[in-house]
Amino acid sequence: MRRVSVRLMPFLFVLYIFNFLDRTNVGLAALQMNDELGFSSAAFGFGAGVFFIGYSLFEVPSNLLLIRVGARRWIARIMISWGFLAAAMMFVRTPEQFYVMRFLLGVAEAGFFPAILYYLSQWYPAAMRARSLAWFMIAIPLSGALGGPLGTWLLGFHGAGGLSGWQWLFLVEGIPSVLLGFVVLRYLTERPEEAHWLPAPQRAWLIERLARDRDGSAAAHGLPPLRALAHPLIWLAAIPELLVTTAGYAYVFWGPTLMKESLQLTVMQMGWLITAVAILCAIALILVGMSSDRRGERVLHAAACAMVVSIACLGAALLPDPTAKMGCLVVMQVAVIAFLAPFWTLPTILLSGSSAAVGIALVNSIGNVGGFIGPTLIGFLKDTTGHDNGAFYTLSAMAFVASLICVSMRWSPSIRESRGT
Repeated sequence: MRRVSVRLMPFLFVLYIFNFLDRTNVGLAALQMNDELGFSSAAFGFGAGVFFIGYSLFEVPSNLLLIRVGARRWIARIMISWGFLAAAMMFVRTPEQFYVMRFLLGVAEAGFFPAILYYLSQWYPAAMRARSLAWFMIAIPLSGALGGPLGTWLLGFHGAGGLSGWQWLFLVEGIPSVLLGFVVLRYLTERPEEAHWLPAPQRAWLIERLARDRDGSAAAHGLPPLRALAHPLIWLAAIPELLVTTAGYAYVFWGPTLMKESLQLTVMQMGWLITAVAILCAIALILVGMSSDRRGERVLHAAACAMVVSIACLGAALLPDPTAKMGCLVVMQVAVIAFLAPFWTLPTILLSGSSAAVGIALVNSIGNVGGFIGPTLIGFLKDTTGHDNGAFYTLSAMAFVASLICVSMRWSPSIRESRGT
């Protein structure tokens, strides 16, 4: 497994770094773009969030195509197309163009995250899955650690070559995704049976161990992919993902603006603050993933993280002191990221094989609607009420419900059986 991890995880980590940069760098771009193009808070919030409408609509179709063409080819296609569109964001001039480009970027990127999760489930035994997911998803917070300083540095190129700083940001962060897409075709191995970089005895051991996991799992075997769309627990699992993701993307897209307004920071100070938060998120993600694997327990870890999100959002709404409010915002985001490691083992516990790919896509599709709700909600309430307290009360209630649903899943036969895995 060490050979597998050394071969796959650093490369997949880099892919996800650029995936998340290209999805979320609009939050930093807004520091210049909104004033230069005259975008209102509501217009920016809608444009930031409409990405997730395109993403969610095409998530399941994308993974159905993945099953036909293979993860390696499909991941490459996704990266190349989203990289071109991410760079093309530099040409946006009107709110309508902003909406269209963000929607198309969501369509192009649809299926990437569930494709990677499905791919990892083909390589890692169940008992090691939360750790493997945590090491992959650490790219989410660390993309912030990279994106904060890099983005603010690129914003400093304002006027160079006749381009604004936010245009340089989109251009420079979009091109690497295109190049990495072509590397995927040469570097990734589709499945363990084709892993000639593993010695034969290790390859045989991994194939046998994965087969034993499949045979001993309570997950539905041989379920046609489209039947996964009717699995009741998959739909139930999608609800906490939606509710917690809403808070996470509220931070991603509005965090820089809210911090700058509350703490009166410079753009460079903002970049370093985002980096510090990202490092805290990465540490929490790894620790929670390790704890989840060590205890063989998933849903209570996820429920505890969702409850911390709820309490932190309530604090952000109630506390008048700007520093305390931003502290709550940081705690909220750390808990959102920590939630991911135990939560994303659940679809591969409930389903197996190609049906798991579709189940993961469905959960992610529904969950990413939160990426539309979060930034849109804050933008709308800031324009209509002049503050964001109402949005944080709403986010707190949503995370509380997510925690309760996670606890309720503890009594599912599939989840109960997995505790001993």
